[in-house]
Parts: sequence; C-alpha cells; structure tokens
Amino acid sequence: MLDEYEPLIPAEVTDYYLQRVGFECDDTRLKRLLALAAQKFVSDIAADAYQHARIRTNAAGGRARMNIGSGASKDKTRTTLTMDDLSAALAEYGISAKKPDFYL
Repeated sequence: MLDEYEPLIPAEVTDYYLQRVGFECDDTRLKRLLALAAQKFVSDIAADAYQHARIRTNAAGGRARMNIGSGASKDKTRTTLTMDDLSAALAEYGISAKKPDFYL
C-alpha cells in the first residue's frame, strides 16, 4: 500500500535525516513508512498543543471574552497556540522544550 502513497514529509527531507543518523536503506516503502510515522508524531503533538491552548483559553473564562469588543465576537472560536502550549504537549512525550527567558 505504500508503493503509491506520498507522505506529507518530502522524501528528500526524510532521506536527509535518515542519512544524518546513519540509517542506510534502499527500500522506499520503508522510508515512506518512517515518514508516515514522523507525520503522525508531529500531528499528535500539534493536536495535543491545540487541546492545551483550548484548555488555557477556556480557563480564562468570560473575563477575556467580555473585554473583547462586540466587533470581535466572530473570533471567539479562534485559538492561538503559544510556546507554552507546545512545551506542555511535548512534555507528555518526554521532550523538554522551553522558550528563552528573553529576546534581544
């Protein structure tokens, strides 16, 4: 089934990172399977980060929504992902990531 499937991660990117870690294989199906696994991993992290952002937004309660003008009422469903949301999602997978303390 992987003969005709083209993952979202380009083959060149997959080849580069596999070569970088010392993985040598000529089977394109195996490389596509690894690219699909990486795609699933990134998708799961993004979904978890989105859930953290929704929880954070809902935790703010009505205060944040009441401060928004009536013209922005259509943006109630808009969610902004922050680095804190991503860090919390990555922590569930055992990956520590944090933003720098300040920017120059």
